[in-house]
Amino acid sequence: MSSVELSATPKGNGYQATITYPDGVSVSSAEAFPTRSEAISAAALKLLETSDRLH
Repeated sequence: MSSVELSATPKGNGYQATITYPDGVSVSSAEAFPTRSEAISAAALKLLETSDRLH
């Protein structure tokens, strides 16, 4: 079974959200979020919007 990783890394005064797909491709947010949980939530929402990329 494949897995998708959601992560948040420090960026400026906040955190940048990143989605890493099973094939190693990753997509990061352009904006920074105030907290890690907000960044992870944003990544999760983006993943739901782009779920067709998992096929």
